[in-house]
This record gives sequence, structure tokens and C-alpha cells, in this order.
Amino acid sequence: MMTNETQKVLTVSAIEDGTVIDHIQSGQALRIVRLLKLSHHPQRVSIGMNLPSSRFGLKDLIKVEGKELTPEETNQIAIFSPQTTLNIIKDYRVIKKFTVTLPEVIENILECPNPHCISNHADTNHTLYVNRVRGKIQMRCKYCDKLFTQDEFNESFAC
Repeated sequence: MMTNETQKVLTVSAIEDGTVIDHIQSGQALRIVRLLKLSHHPQRVSIGMNLPSSRFGLKDLIKVEGKELTPEETNQIAIFSPQTTLNIIKDYRVIKKFTVTLPEVIENILECPNPHCISNHADTNHTLYVNRVRGKIQMRCKYCDKLFTQDEFNESFAC
């Protein structure tokens, strides 16, 4: 039994070189891992879910050793968690910190959720136009012109 005087703290070790994806919207870490194909990354990937956050209440966190994310990858993260911050780590020190930027257009990342959309049946690019309406992210398909929220996209990514 744990007393008020005794606390257990579990920590994830610091990384020497890589990227810390922080302030991920709670519940989105696994989606981002799949989106960025981090399960195929040859080095350590640490995932924290539902961690306490003074800014958001709860947050997720991903530490990726030996990888600096590309601008395209950071834009992909913004689709599902626009408040996410990235920390680029070199020699155990943060050398760059920034917030992801929501792209205006997403190409070949997500498939249109409309099963009748031509983009899902023809050899064509998957193109979505991104807007933020009253704090919610919405995406409109270039081909069928239907509007979707981020929650309507399943786990099948176009790439």
C-alpha cells in the first residue's frame, strides 16, 4: 500500500539525438505512430499516453530516437493534433522547439472516407483541403467535394 509520503515516479529516459513530439492531443499518439510509420523505425520509440498536462489536462507524448522529422511529417501531425510541439534533440539538449503548422492541402496521406469517391477507385492522388472552423479541423475532398472531420478518417492512410 502506498502512503501519502511515498510516491512512485516512472520516467522515460532522455534521448541523445532525435525528436520529442510533445503536447499531442490525448488519445492521438497511436494514430500518429501509424501515420509516421514509427513501428518500422529501427531505433527506440517511446510512447506516453494520458500524461498530466498543465495546459491541456491530459496529453500524449512520443520520443523518437535517431530521427529528425521532416516538415511534411510535422504537417501530418498537425492534422490530428494541431497544438503539438516538437523538440529536436542533439547531444541530450533541445536545439530547436516549435509548434506544428496545419497545412492547407494534404496530398497522398489520407484516403477520402467516402467509399464512392473516385480517388478510392482510380489511380489518382488523394487530395484534401484543410480548414479550421470554430476550433475544429475539417477536410474537403478535391474529387467528391464532401466535407469530413478528422475523426471520420479511419486508420488506412494513403501512403
